[in-house]
Amino acid sequence: MTIEDYLQEVALRLDAAGLCYGHGTDNPSDEAFYLVYGFLGIDFADARAVHRVLDGEQLESLEAVLKRRIDERVPTAYLLGRAWFAGYEFHCDDRALVPRSPIAELILGEFQPLLRDRPSRVLDLCTGGGSIGIAMALQWPDCHIDLVDISADALELASKNIALHGLESRVNCIESDLFANVSGRYDLIVANPPYVPMQEFEDLPDEFGHEPSLGLLSADEGLQIPLQIMRDSVDHLRADGLLVMEVGYSNFQLAQRLQQVPLLWLDFEHGGEGVLALTGRQLQQYREQFN
Repeated sequence: MTIEDYLQEVALRLDAAGLCYGHGTDNPSDEAFYLVYGFLGIDFADARAVHRVLDGEQLESLEAVLKRRIDERVPTAYLLGRAWFAGYEFHCDDRALVPRSPIAELILGEFQPLLRDRPSRVLDLCTGGGSIGIAMALQWPDCHIDLVDISADALELASKNIALHGLESRVNCIESDLFANVSGRYDLIVANPPYVPMQEFEDLPDEFGHEPSLGLLSADEGLQIPLQIMRDSVDHLRADGLLVMEVGYSNFQLAQRLQQVPLLWLDFEHGGEGVLALTGRQLQQYREQFN
């Protein structure tokens, strides 16, 4: 069987299984491509690889992985131990969420036109496996970045990704409950915090059950952690600095809660929503609204 034939078969089986595609793809054909090419270690840009013939051992191994994807609903990124974010490869396992934020598009566009100058000091808050902060470090070769997370396990994974990209001299891990162990001020704070309310969490597809709930759940309709970040970031952001934060589908609740605050909701060419931006001066001006 050629890879092309097998891809078609896998896509049909994934489609029939009624899976959720919320961890890097959004349809069974792309998921099949991700799983098969990723497992075989083939460059995703290698279009000619589809003509290769799979041997018996490869088919047996692929079938075992496919069975776990369908029967156990394990996200493909966890099955492969690898994920791609903003075009860069990362180690990926269940110590942190699978990288998938639309913030990748902002990174590749260097946060234009939101930033006038390239930042020299950046904070990636609730970093998980470090993909957002590391991608920014790769985009800005002179930038120093702190990766902050409350989970020591997640930071172990982030450290592994720092080493993967040779960024030990510019990227640092800090174990901290939000800003508790953070000092100094930053030009840019990027946060992808937990923002899923309990009621919504209980209804999520099974794939999300393989991810650490610590990276997903937030009390108060999903707003407790985002509001705390907005309130406390004032003390760690330069006046002309910028906070960019993802709150996903909790954006409606947040907008209702902060009707007096001029939240700037960002648009994305390649899909995604629920990402806001506020300047340091705005955060200072409206700080009382975040209580």
